[in-house]
Amino acid sequence: MTELGIGIGWRPEIAGAVEALPGVDWVEVVAENLCADHLPDSLARLRERGVTVVPHGVSLGLGGADRPDPARLAALGEKAVALGAPLVTEHIAFVRAGGPLTATPLLEAGHLLPVPRTRDALDVLCENVRIAQDALPVPLALENIAALVSWPGEEMTEGRFLAELVERTGVRLLIDVANLHTNHVNRGEDPARALSELPVEAIAYVHVAGGVERDGVWHDTHAHPVPPAVLDILADLASRVSPPGVLLERDDDFPPAEELAAELEVVRTALGPRSTGAGRVGTAHRHGARPLVPSPRRAPLLIGAGARVSGGPMPGPTPATDAAGPAPAPAQDPDPGAAPVTEAPAPASVSAPAPRTAARQRLAVRQASLLSALVSGTPVPEGFDTRRVGIQSRALAAKRAGVVAKVAPELPEILGGGYRPAFLAYARSRPMTGGYRRDALDFVEHLLLAGRPEDPTARRELTEWWQDRSGSRPPGRATRLVRAARHALVRR
Repeated sequence: MTELGIGIGWRPEIAGAVEALPGVDWVEVVAENLCADHLPDSLARLRERGVTVVPHGVSLGLGGADRPDPARLAALGEKAVALGAPLVTEHIAFVRAGGPLTATPLLEAGHLLPVPRTRDALDVLCENVRIAQDALPVPLALENIAALVSWPGEEMTEGRFLAELVERTGVRLLIDVANLHTNHVNRGEDPARALSELPVEAIAYVHVAGGVERDGVWHDTHAHPVPPAVLDILADLASRVSPPGVLLERDDDFPPAEELAAELEVVRTALGPRSTGAGRVGTAHRHGARPLVPSPRRAPLLIGAGARVSGGPMPGPTPATDAAGPAPAPAQDPDPGAAPVTEAPAPASVSAPAPRTAARQRLAVRQASLLSALVSGTPVPEGFDTRRVGIQSRALAAKRAGVVAKVAPELPEILGGGYRPAFLAYARSRPMTGGYRRDALDFVEHLLLAGRPEDPTARRELTEWWQDRSGSRPPGRATRLVRAARHALVRR
């Protein structure tokens, strides 16, 4: 496995600071923000210095009911090759739902949403991971995500879910210790138990990030300093295994370079003397060649104590969801003192068969129902905490408003203080169906069709903005009626 060392998330807003930071062995970049044939100059300079660059995807949706999109996989692979990356990473999440499997409109979350820890979901995820592994030119590692809501009727803890995923596919893991903390606060899940159950030998690298707690809910903002609780989980992980790499994530409210450097030093300190992997980067990769590492799909792994090797649901009661707050902590292992399992898993080629279409359809219905409640205002599915779903729904709308303001910065300039309330009102009745740039166009079209804003100068500027990017005039009455009917169907 490639030794990465200590790294930081590369973002355009802090590109200069990242280049100047001492002791940065590698960086991670959001894959969807790159063009394979036109890399930012800052990344090119870092690569010339021998700094490893890893593309981190956010849009594959490998935990969704549909098979991975070949075009998205090809694009991710092209970016890995362009960067000379030793691996690519993605998330155990779904990001869209609906479509042919449910005969409903396709909805985009614009966010990473949790996968139910059920046999159906695991079967679908494993098949999707194998499809991705076969398509990508470098090894794949998958990240555990943070969540506000818990699925009813889950059959496994997070640690066991990850252990079985690794056993059946050989995929590597990207463990985000900040997400373990988030799930501890929001869902009552024990980070130490998750670390004890997952195969730490499969860890490719680790994420560390900050957040903030409001009204008993932890928000994984990536815009605050790393809190002591997250550093404690990192230290716990480092006491179990020396992670090949550790990366500090920061996505907003960027501090001065000296604060970033100080936070990296805090991360180094938390790793302690056992973190011998940090600071070493493979010679082959420093010279731009693809590292000679075996494919993780066929690497034998020793599954740690508590991991399941055979199939079947987890013993003991499944976590329940309390409508008044987060789910209680999962039941303890029936035999916490049992000896660790040391059998190597079977290769991916002889693992469990691919899921039947029925499993995908069942998962598709559940995911579409939840996503529709989150973005279209439909009833919350039975068994979910309605308060938490409401919090998540508002968070998704706020994120949409923020990202649209970044991809189309002219809109807040034209609308001023009216931008955010206007966008949130639009988002309540218009779920995202085609990405953030399409969302910006649809938002402006929505305003113009309603005769807004009232200021004629602002309305003229919005019209010109819309026409420059859509290449046509705003739609006529017939088109407006068709679109109104379409949105009504989405909300049903």
